Amino acid sequence: MLKDYSILIGGEAGQGSRVAGLIIAKLFNHLGYHIYIYEDYQSLIRGGHNFSQIRAAENGFQSRKEKDDFLLALDERTLNLHKKNLSEKGIIIFNSDKIDARAVRGTAQGIGLPIQTIAKEMGGIPIMANTALIAAFAKVIGIEWDVLEQVFKKEIKKAIDLNLKIAKRAYELSQNLLKIAEVGPPPTTLLLTGNEATALGMVKAGLALYFAYPMTPATSILNYLARHENDFKSGVIQPEDEISVVNMALGASFAGAKSAVGTSGGGFALMVEALSLAGQSETPILIIESQRAGPSTGMPTYNLQGDLNFVLSAGHGDFPRFVIAPGDAEQCLSYSGLALNLAWKYQTPVILLLDKDVSENTFTVNESILAMLKPEKPLLWNKKGDYKRYKITKNGISPLAFPGEKDAIIKATSYEHDEFGITDESEGVEKMQEKRLRKFGTMEKEVEKLPAIKVYGNKKANKAIVAWGITKGAAIEAAENLGIKLIQPIIIEPFPKRQMARALKGVKKLVSVEINASGQMAKVLEQNGIKVDGKILKYNGRPFLAKEIKEKLKNLL
Repeated sequence: MLKDYSILIGGEAGQGSRVAGLIIAKLFNHLGYHIYIYEDYQSLIRGGHNFSQIRAAENGFQSRKEKDDFLLALDERTLNLHKKNLSEKGIIIFNSDKIDARAVRGTAQGIGLPIQTIAKEMGGIPIMANTALIAAFAKVIGIEWDVLEQVFKKEIKKAIDLNLKIAKRAYELSQNLLKIAEVGPPPTTLLLTGNEATALGMVKAGLALYFAYPMTPATSILNYLARHENDFKSGVIQPEDEISVVNMALGASFAGAKSAVGTSGGGFALMVEALSLAGQSETPILIIESQRAGPSTGMPTYNLQGDLNFVLSAGHGDFPRFVIAPGDAEQCLSYSGLALNLAWKYQTPVILLLDKDVSENTFTVNESILAMLKPEKPLLWNKKGDYKRYKITKNGISPLAFPGEKDAIIKATSYEHDEFGITDESEGVEKMQEKRLRKFGTMEKEVEKLPAIKVYGNKKANKAIVAWGITKGAAIEAAENLGIKLIQPIIIEPFPKRQMARALKGVKKLVSVEINASGQMAKVLEQNGIKVDGKILKYNGRPFLAKEIKEKLKNLL
């Protein structure tokens, strides 16, 4: 029987449910399980309702289960909101200091523990009640104390002795109801959010400077790189706004430093003028755009895949760009490094299009990918003859040199220009426009050599769905259950026409599955001559469950 569990832990903002959820995930990971954590929180510093939903399974599911096997409630609101989603044999472990046991009766098997009282009696602070709840859960599912202690020592950096004292007391007061089986030795994997993986991928590809102004859900890239600045040898700078962010990054790239910026849709809107500057000046830059529910401020802590059309067309004038949309942390790790290298290889903007759930959810990641990532050298001036920054070449890529280079005048300009970078408004400017368009042609050929499209499920099926970003996780599960094919576009611009044609071979009916209101990927497919027979759309800010997709597909297919 497949071992597949869902654990939901929730409470008010500030109670630490997210950290507690991560420690629970680490316990299951220690037993050999693959992990996926969905994070749900309101845009409040205190109060409101936050929860983490941990899926621990033998295989690599990357979507939420419809029913939870365990509900860990720090407050009564968590109990009231989520008890209806508990499985038939589900178990509730609750904070009896805040929840009356009568509220649990008739719902499921409930175990109450005064976790706040335990923390206080042991000399701890209120947030350490989480430690008691984790320990109680570990006892209930049969995890040995030695394993729990080992994970605590690894994950808790402050007051570990006091936390262990609290955990031990809660563990002793709890009862063992079942035994969660080990499914193998601890895997050689990492547990990373998409943002953490993105940061690591950039660092491995030679990131020198990262610029950002805090904006959910991209902020944790800034935080992660700043926290590890000395380890990574990458500089981190927080200017006063997004306009400063992108222009400082362009200046750094002009000087030869591999630079990247991170933001969300509203911040990217402020960067668009500088995006065109990067296109005209052919300055390499990686822009991470992590989508959240819009328009405008929208729902800052919830997800919609609503910025695809925006990033594909942002900026005025014709200039090439890459748009890459990973669907999990493992892909973030691989494709963020690739994106930084592509920006410098082609001297053009690259937009890494994440979404809130890719950015902030936690995934099992194969550690071996790190060793495969490395910086690639751009095309540099050979120091022969006069240096032409915008030298017209067959593939559209001109050799780079940087300020301080002997015997070279280094220019970058927002004006149309000649090969030296001198402003030019004569009829000869057509040659420079054509040079940039040739670069796009070279990029199109490159994309076809890269893993731009992933195919899952029954690869011989004549029915298929297309899903991108976080949606691919639930879509894979639905496709496998129905015996059909799932196609995930990852590199979207330039569009990988040949790879998509191969993926669609034999397909007679195609459905696009997206979390936006207009079917933006479906429009991209249709613009590239691909007929889409139906759309499954969700736009309440929450991701799909596999069951939702499966039920709607039955009607469409």
